Amino acid sequence: MTTLAKNPAPDFPLAEADLCVKCGLCLPHCPTYLDSRNEAESPRGRIALMQGLATGFLAATPKLEQHLDNCLSCRACEAVCPAKVPYGVLIDASRAQMAALHPARIRWLAPLSFLLSHRVTRHIIGGLLQVYQRSGLQMLVRRSGALGRGRFARLESLLPKLAGSRSDRKLSAFKSSTDNAADMVQLFVGCVSDIAEREAVDDAARLFAACGFDLKIPNAQTCCGALDQHGGRPQNARALAARNVAAFNGDAPIVSMASGCGASLLDYTRLLDSADARRFAQRVRDPARVLLARAGRLQLKPLRARVAIHTPCTQQNVFRDAQATRELLAHIPEISLIELESPSRCCGAAGLQFVTHPQQADRLLQPKLDAAQSLQPDFIVSANIGCTLHLIAGLRCSGLTVPVLHPLTLMARQLMA
Repeated sequence: MTTLAKNPAPDFPLAEADLCVKCGLCLPHCPTYLDSRNEAESPRGRIALMQGLATGFLAATPKLEQHLDNCLSCRACEAVCPAKVPYGVLIDASRAQMAALHPARIRWLAPLSFLLSHRVTRHIIGGLLQVYQRSGLQMLVRRSGALGRGRFARLESLLPKLAGSRSDRKLSAFKSSTDNAADMVQLFVGCVSDIAEREAVDDAARLFAACGFDLKIPNAQTCCGALDQHGGRPQNARALAARNVAAFNGDAPIVSMASGCGASLLDYTRLLDSADARRFAQRVRDPARVLLARAGRLQLKPLRARVAIHTPCTQQNVFRDAQATRELLAHIPEISLIELESPSRCCGAAGLQFVTHPQQADRLLQPKLDAAQSLQPDFIVSANIGCTLHLIAGLRCSGLTVPVLHPLTLMARQLMA
């Protein structure tokens, strides 16, 4: 159905969109433009579409929505834009407008957001996944091809292999002996990491304790809100943001297991116009950067291995700290660090894009898989759970058996007892 807005969208920031002078300096950095060579798949092309939609000069046709939905929100364009166009704000506002015009396009988002934003339901999901995997049912389903080749089969292929967790110990075994408030760090776990990276959470706790930090995990925290923020449900994203701002009180630095979640936490100043939100965002740090300040305290065993680093878009374009992981891992004696692909570009995971846009996601992943085949690393590390799941699935389909780890997990494995 074609829908033409009669009046300018009241919530779309037209003044910020008008900052774009269509210079095209972003084009060489946009993954979807490089993949398609289509101007409608570029940042300036999409901004023109957003402006037309917001002012009512363009209708919300399926083709227009497709071009906007194809955007990865990697924000590589923001990092190079001389006019400082806040592209992330624009694409989120435009998707909210499309959702208001066509509510059915996001009918799946509400139940998914509900499941992931509650700890009890996340742990139920994790328990069911463990039963599914350990019973042999997953192997049977995959070998039989019972799910076909649709979106559900795609989602199943991306399921992580769940390991046991020590999270029930509430990190007591890893606490630093310090009582100094200046040594406290607060950890944002993230909803997907809470299911798929519980072991990595424990590894992070070990590292922070070894560096003299007291790591706290606020129980009242919830999903970062990225799914709602980027999917067209800003009110729900604001509600989740408000819960997290309230949960992380105090002045301690806030670190996130996933750089994608961390990027959303940094965006709380855009979602919530409050002094508390601004103070919250100012406390958000990359965990590798925080650990680097005391990395000299770590006693690490040598690792004679080639480790390929995949830098997530959020770490590179939002945190603007692409070197943090490399600098931290470089403290491991005898390690050999290489880039998985140079220059580093989006792997295609991009939130849920690797589920909703599988063909595009796989095309963008292929250079990473080619690099893994060529470099033959012993390990691949990534600081974002979405990238990790996408890489693991791609490597498995390519017949490659390279372990993909969180960089803090690799670091923690080298701690001397």
